[in-house]
Amino acid sequence: MGVVALFVFSLLYLAPGDPAAIIAGDIATVDDIARIRAVLGLDEPFHIRFGTWLWSILHGDLGSSIFSNLPVSTLIGQRVEATVSLAATTLVFAVLVAVPMGVVAAWKAGSLIDRAVMVFAVFGFSVPVFVLGYLLIFGFSISLDWLPVQGFVSITEGFWPFLRQLVLPTIALGTVYIALIARMTRAAMLDVLAQDYIRTADAKGLRTDRVLVGHALRNAAVPIVTVIGIGVALLIGGVVVTESVFAIPGLGRMTVDAILRRDYPVIQGVILMFSFVYVVINLLVDLSYTLFDPRIRY
Repeated sequence: MGVVALFVFSLLYLAPGDPAAIIAGDIATVDDIARIRAVLGLDEPFHIRFGTWLWSILHGDLGSSIFSNLPVSTLIGQRVEATVSLAATTLVFAVLVAVPMGVVAAWKAGSLIDRAVMVFAVFGFSVPVFVLGYLLIFGFSISLDWLPVQGFVSITEGFWPFLRQLVLPTIALGTVYIALIARMTRAAMLDVLAQDYIRTADAKGLRTDRVLVGHALRNAAVPIVTVIGIGVALLIGGVVVTESVFAIPGLGRMTVDAILRRDYPVIQGVILMFSFVYVVINLLVDLSYTLFDPRIRY
């Protein structure tokens, strides 16, 4: 996390654009901009700014927004529900769809079903999230008027209104994630299905579902869980685009707005939070290996 903090801080301050100039406006003089830079501490040396910022981070202070003067933690708290809701529904939807797809594709390897799954996987990786999002909006919101175009409804206002707002964003964001998990599941299952103990289980007359789920899928679970954890980075990146397309007031949309305004404290706080979540999820994925493979011990 220390390396991430240094990278984020360095990248943002090396990027073109001056928040002081944006705050001052188009008619501001050089003295006005210099005065604002002094107030914001932007005129101090890099190492002093980084040390001050890191010390605040270690004490739980993410700083305050340059434009709203609100604490970054408060801004994150206001937006986190929408982002967590979208990420959670996408993750559940992707796993529930992709894993069965990959299992069936491996079981029917070489068949029309297998080819259809692979075509979908290629399609999922080829079509950008924002293109698929606009296609879904045109088809299901504008043409058919089945689902809302944009916005977010808290789950406290009812489960169905909450879920209805997330259907299209979840499908748009989940498609690429499904493609990733389905391809890995198929590859892992093909390797396991070729093992001798699977042929032995078939020879004993065990039901197909028991062989696929109880024997093959369990032994193929480690690479599948690994790609699910790695795919969280893809999910985090997709959240930013998806929230912008569907006008969801989450952390992704807030990050885009902060980048456009050069609101450094907000950008840094959100990226650090996303990085921390990614590290924790991958740690949990590593620990989960012991549940699927008893040979793995830590």
